[in-house]
Amino acid sequence: MSVFDLTVDIGLISVLLLIGVLFRAKFRFIQRFFIPASMIAGFIGLALGPNGVGWLPLSEAIADYPTILIAVIFGAIPIGAAQIDWKKAFHQVRNMWLYSMLLTVFMWGGGVMITLLVIINIWEVPAGFGLVLGAGFLGGHGTAAAIGEAFANMGWEEATSLGYTSATIGLLCAIVGGLMIVKRQAKKNQTSFISDFKDLPEDLRTGLVKEENRECAGTETISPNSVDPLFFHIAIIGVVVVISYYLQEGLQSLFPQVSVPLLSIAFIIGLLMQMLLRRLKAHNYVDKPTISRISGTATDLTVVFGIASINIAVVTSYIIPLVALFAFGVIWAYLIFHFISPRTFHQNWFENGIFGWGWSTGTVAMGIALLKVVDPKNQATTLDDYGLAYVGMVPIEVLIITFGPLLLMNGFGFLYVLILFGSGAILIFIAAKSGWLVNEKYVKERRKIQ
Repeated sequence: MSVFDLTVDIGLISVLLLIGVLFRAKFRFIQRFFIPASMIAGFIGLALGPNGVGWLPLSEAIADYPTILIAVIFGAIPIGAAQIDWKKAFHQVRNMWLYSMLLTVFMWGGGVMITLLVIINIWEVPAGFGLVLGAGFLGGHGTAAAIGEAFANMGWEEATSLGYTSATIGLLCAIVGGLMIVKRQAKKNQTSFISDFKDLPEDLRTGLVKEENRECAGTETISPNSVDPLFFHIAIIGVVVVISYYLQEGLQSLFPQVSVPLLSIAFIIGLLMQMLLRRLKAHNYVDKPTISRISGTATDLTVVFGIASINIAVVTSYIIPLVALFAFGVIWAYLIFHFISPRTFHQNWFENGIFGWGWSTGTVAMGIALLKVVDPKNQATTLDDYGLAYVGMVPIEVLIITFGPLLLMNGFGFLYVLILFGSGAILIFIAAKSGWLVNEKYVKERRKIQ
């Protein structure tokens, strides 16, 4: 692959993203379902690219870009993060952390469970097939790339396309299913700040922010006559990713049978980088909003490249077990939303729950989009709580992504499910004994409200 291939890939994807922005701004149907520009661009790339009619000369490397991009996303998480007093913060975010952890262990474990108990006994699929659900629905295209990388190193190269397909279907289920849930629950008076679609701000519907509503994307912490502030922040993340890459290569050469995803290493190196910045008193020169914009860019590119690189032939060969897995995934996610969220949150259970539905089936962006429908004025503390809770959840997610493929491909699938479901049961037991959960009588009273 040459530098010109990279240039063409980025150039063509840029064109597709701009088309996606245009479609979102102009077409009411796309606005109504909050379909992001990156998803539109990905579908166009899939249809017109090498896996479709072949009109767009995208290189074969488009399937590999998400592996690097997800390392950027996870490596950026610790960079610039404020120091948190967890003793004070935990009381505020404990229930959101609990809900996020239960979503994580049950969604990752659920796909493997149904595969081991049902799917693998009906259709001939690899032992790791069940991870496709968690990787796509809960993780998204970047996590699907990481899981696919791990499985490819163990001989199952088709996992990446299946993971991208799962992530794409998950995005659709997140918003379509989410809007159906919102409509149904609104009729039952279960929402606190409901807003009809037509009442939502035009900025939210079209994706174009009016001049009076615009906010700064970041702050200059470095003088441009030294180095451009944006590149300064890109350079920090670039150091994290390149160190992670060489460390992964070293681990691979020392332990050929063990595949450690790049995102897992990137998260650890990101933590070490943030510690180093604090030790050098340089952390004040890192602007977290700028880091977030870089991470957001990587997320959009991950979605585009992920969808555009789906191998239709591979998906077709697995289509029936995939449909069964996705059908289970949607039902499973709804059961978690329906039974766990009203028992976890004392206030604004529906707003917190619908946000959880969005990111557990699609992405955090889909969760935010649904939250804006039911809480357009940000009266709930959902996003603030999630931001803190996510920091405490990432290490568990990294462990699942790192060791999940290894356990499943070596015949320890039931042990994997037992660990995840057992962890969920322990969390529920601790929460119940500690008085975190909502009284069951109050839950029933909620359900009776009409």
